[in-house]
Amino acid sequence: MMSSPVMNAIRVHQYGDTDVLKHERIELPEPKDNEILIKVRYTTVTPFDWKMRKGFLHSVFPKTFPYIPGGSISGVVEKVGQKVTNFKVGQAVFGSSTHGGYAEYTLSTEKHILPMPNGLTYESAATITAGAAPAWKAIFSEGNLQPNQNVLIHAAAGGVGQFAIQLAKWRGAKVVGTASTNNVEFVKSLGADEVIDYQKTALEDIIDPFDLVVDTVGGHTLEQSWNIVRKGGTLVSLTQPLSSEKAKEYGIQVHFNTKQVTMNNLRTIAQLLADGNISSEIERIYPLGEVKKAHEKSQTGHARGRILLEIHSNEDIEH
Repeated sequence: MMSSPVMNAIRVHQYGDTDVLKHERIELPEPKDNEILIKVRYTTVTPFDWKMRKGFLHSVFPKTFPYIPGGSISGVVEKVGQKVTNFKVGQAVFGSSTHGGYAEYTLSTEKHILPMPNGLTYESAATITAGAAPAWKAIFSEGNLQPNQNVLIHAAAGGVGQFAIQLAKWRGAKVVGTASTNNVEFVKSLGADEVIDYQKTALEDIIDPFDLVVDTVGGHTLEQSWNIVRKGGTLVSLTQPLSSEKAKEYGIQVHFNTKQVTMNNLRTIAQLLADGNISSEIERIYPLGEVKKAHEKSQTGHARGRILLEIHSNEDIEH
């Protein structure tokens, strides 16, 4: 009998610290009729990944063990199922994996991936669904930001914040970001009109309220944010649900995961990146074998931009 083809993957068999990230050789998945097998170029390491690994999200996103972490990917179509009509072998794609991205190959479907436009790099493409898409949703789908409105974006140097700053500026808003002292100049370089150094200025000292506040931090930062949204304005949280009763009391709108980005939104983001209208800051790219270091870096909460895992090199992809 011929043995089944295998691939390298990172799997988690139980919740825990980085030691539970196991480098394994597993069977190469075979796409079903409606599935696409993708040779992964890059996948993104996000706070969601390590919070999932630690079991913090079990009540909301229960996992069946073992599982492969990661969702946001870029790569090349390796094989398509019989009912797949919009993709062909060799096509460069980006989007979300339905089976985990920390692997040499992964599966997805036509509704979860898109072709990469000319000019878009694999690095930037891998950050779209894990960084630019949540930013788009917060700023536009939920925040309904309009030109000339003023917006405050917390953790503006982070993987989502960096895109939120740029997208808000692209829309024509007045953009303010919060960042640590080390990241003030970086956030200014993204286009922020003003940067608040949270290590030097308390949120309660902010006098002028905002039309929109986007929080990617949660906890104390989110609590302080209620007071700096103007009456009739909007507070969007990316970390935890918000009280509708409290929103009525403050006279503001609140959103937490109430809307989704569309495929057209993702196409727009990809084209903005390809054309150089916005950019994707990469903190660091780790090889798959250094996945533990990548998680440890993400857990510090001080990554500038996104952290990537390189699964296949350019040479691997081209041949």
